[in-house]
Amino acid sequence: MGTDMTNLELPAGTSGDGGGNPLLRVDNIRVEYPSKKWRRAGFVALDGVSLDVQAGETVGIVGESGSGKTTLGRAVLGLAPVTGGSIVYDGREISSMRRSERRSLSDEIQVVFQDPYTSLNPALTVLDILSEPLLMSGTGRAAAEKRVRDLLDQVYLPSDAAQRLPREFSGGQRQRIAIARALCRDPRLIVCDEPVSALDLSNQSRVLDLFIEIQERTGVAYLFVTHDLSVVRYISHRVAVMYKGGIVETGDAAVVTAHPVEAYTRRLLLAAPVPDPQRQAVRRAARKQFDAAQREATRIGA
Repeated sequence: MGTDMTNLELPAGTSGDGGGNPLLRVDNIRVEYPSKKWRRAGFVALDGVSLDVQAGETVGIVGESGSGKTTLGRAVLGLAPVTGGSIVYDGREISSMRRSERRSLSDEIQVVFQDPYTSLNPALTVLDILSEPLLMSGTGRAAAEKRVRDLLDQVYLPSDAAQRLPREFSGGQRQRIAIARALCRDPRLIVCDEPVSALDLSNQSRVLDLFIEIQERTGVAYLFVTHDLSVVRYISHRVAVMYKGGIVETGDAAVVTAHPVEAYTRRLLLAAPVPDPQRQAVRRAARKQFDAAQREATRIGA
């Protein structure tokens, strides 16, 4: 079931008009994976994708499975092969950086993955998980443990959580641990890859509110990847809708998710389930009518 957050307020923050010098600029990038078969063309996952993210802003990336939204996040993180275009972070071109050079960005660019359990080492305590990146960067153990206590407080977990293992927490609590780990080195940009899709509705709302609260307090920017239009409407300032490796519509989140211009975005909106049976029946009927109109338009144009 999708998240119904249509009655919740949009987050406070920057206007997200895309003006000024952005923290992150993605310019006409192409991501192509080489074929595993001889003399076969590679698979183009992204082609001609451009967007920017301002400091302190949330830009939502929404689309169905296979649209390229996760690949875009991976490209920003240096985990996908960028074969064309450029990715500029804080004035530096990062898409062609070597792996050793990318490590220097780990303080500033972090990630929160979809499944918090698989992204946390099950053999380590929360204290070990959160203090490890601090110790590796040269922070003393006493200072690292103090920072861990502060982080647990920021994500509303009890102080004794530091001595426990990931399996001892609920899904929502594990995602809070993952968020704390992303925050441990005070990043300026966090790539959020479907961070609430594995959670139930109540935990989704709490985690989204936590993301917003952290942004208001620290000024961190989010590139927020999701398949759920209601989630992107709630947390984002601007949104980019992706389809088959390209961006088909972009603009203010409140406008795009309420009054989309492109047919694909309208279909995506009508496909999103709502918990009210009567509203769901109306939406299902509207989607059938829309699909019939699209088929008729295609037939006439053929």
